[in-house]
Amino acid sequence: MKKLTCGSLILALGCGLLSAALAQTAPAAPAAAASAAPAAPAPEVTCFESRKGASEVVKKDLSPGLPNVKCSSRTGAVLWWGDPFDGTVPMGDVPLLTKIPAGKAVVKPRTEKLNLLAACGTGCHNGVIPPTLPTTKKPTPIPTMEAMLPDAKNFQHGRGGIWCLDCHHTTQRNKLVDNFGDPVSYDQPQLLCGKCHGDKLRDWRDGIHGKRIGEWASTGKKRWFTCTECHNPHNVQDGLRNRGFIQIAPEAPPQLPHGMIDAKHELRHGVTH
Repeated sequence: MKKLTCGSLILALGCGLLSAALAQTAPAAPAAAASAAPAAPAPEVTCFESRKGASEVVKKDLSPGLPNVKCSSRTGAVLWWGDPFDGTVPMGDVPLLTKIPAGKAVVKPRTEKLNLLAACGTGCHNGVIPPTLPTTKKPTPIPTMEAMLPDAKNFQHGRGGIWCLDCHHTTQRNKLVDNFGDPVSYDQPQLLCGKCHGDKLRDWRDGIHGKRIGEWASTGKKRWFTCTECHNPHNVQDGLRNRGFIQIAPEAPPQLPHGMIDAKHELRHGVTH
């Protein structure tokens, strides 16, 4: 009996040591909660406010549940703004537009996007006008320039009557130029465009042409869309269509309530005129 008991103890002890050794060499089971991979970030959503290539905006949250814009899944255009003044700056002075209270007219700045390559400022746009300028008002074909600005080779503005330096300042590469040779900010292209398109400037100033968003009151704060936000200045001539302002496909009408065939009831007005 003693021999059997001692043998059993020795066998049990050996099995215990073997189990401990195996437990140390076996790989530990991964902890599901601790080793869970972090969730992938949501893909960045970009849509345009007025013209593709000139007015893109990245969707972001201004506050929890309030995005800065809502983008159309069909056209890629902005449907509405969570804050129409997000990222805007004061427009500045405009001739004959003096009745608007200070700070009530704002625009989306473009000057912050004008950080051209360093080679541009030292190689060509260094403030020194070339000794000779084209007499045909056509830019000299430069492969590097054509790659950066394809529209320059096939310039469609003014029907051959204007060229680059009629709009761009000769010595300040990040400025436009008016009729008197004075620099004009890229944030106020209307001061440049109006020197040829005076009737459009008048209509834009009066709210007939162009677009504004913001407060309804006449003296309320509004964001003004400037000329180049809707029109491509390097390609604006009328062809089959005005290619400088390509229309987008209209949004689908909202779904009617169940059982409603059409919306003709909206044509009726309950107030007698």
